[in-house]
Amino acid sequence: MTDAVGDPAGAIAFVGLGMMGLPMATRIMEAGFAMRGADLSAAARANFSQRGGMAFDTPRQAAEGVSILIAMLPNGAIVRDALLGGGDAAAALRAGALIVDMSSSAPLETRRLAEQLSALDIGLIDAPVSGGVRRAEDGTLAIMAGGDSIHIARVRPILDAMGKDIILTGPVGSGHAVKALNNYVSAAGLQAACEAAIIAEEFGVDPGVLVDVLNVSTGRNNSTEVKMKPFILSRTFASGFSMALMAKDLRTAADLAEKLGLSATGARDAAALWSEASAALGTSADHTEIYRHLAAMRGNQ
Repeated sequence: MTDAVGDPAGAIAFVGLGMMGLPMATRIMEAGFAMRGADLSAAARANFSQRGGMAFDTPRQAAEGVSILIAMLPNGAIVRDALLGGGDAAAALRAGALIVDMSSSAPLETRRLAEQLSALDIGLIDAPVSGGVRRAEDGTLAIMAGGDSIHIARVRPILDAMGKDIILTGPVGSGHAVKALNNYVSAAGLQAACEAAIIAEEFGVDPGVLVDVLNVSTGRNNSTEVKMKPFILSRTFASGFSMALMAKDLRTAADLAEKLGLSATGARDAAALWSEASAALGTSADHTEIYRHLAAMRGNQ
């Protein structure tokens, strides 16, 4: 096994082995790093063990004696709890350890967490990802890394195992800011494409034809290229990214604008729409089911 960067024990702790975390941790193991993982789900821990990792019930157990910890959890509040609250993982790390928060967390809270960890002689970078489960599995995620460049260089081989594009975004918290803003733009493009398809169909135009036109014209975007036909027009709604997580990221973007004293009407309206859709469709709904919500709003099915 290759030693984890800066860790004589040669192990990295990975907290959060869900739909994204498990394939990301697998890519790190495939690059030759020894891995210790933790997750609340016994099934997730079993899957991790089957892939060659050492699974633990709690974040603290996984973090015991290591110098690199990666968190891939639903939100910043859960990250904080895993590190400083009930999970207490920070207390088990070696002095001088580095934490990589790859979750989608609130940028200003990330800065606050970094200050608290610094007082414990623990560094923090934020490195959220974009690309979904498929790109997590093949190691081609886009990773937005915020924080001290020396810290980022320390874990660069680990990030390279998971991502194709590693973009340094600025000071700590900037990765989380960029991730939320990226998802706002993504959601806006998806919403526009869905509304256009609904209008086209009502007028008698095949929505598939509309998508074909968009994809050779100026309306082309990620949603028209990779989501409209496979997941929306097919009615499979199985992209692998939940409505609830998208709504959360949009609230993060809108909240950031508000805390910066900016009037971001589009972000605020998008956050409200997606939160409404998530409440109506349930937490298990895929984010591509925004089409269903928009269609219902217009009396369509």
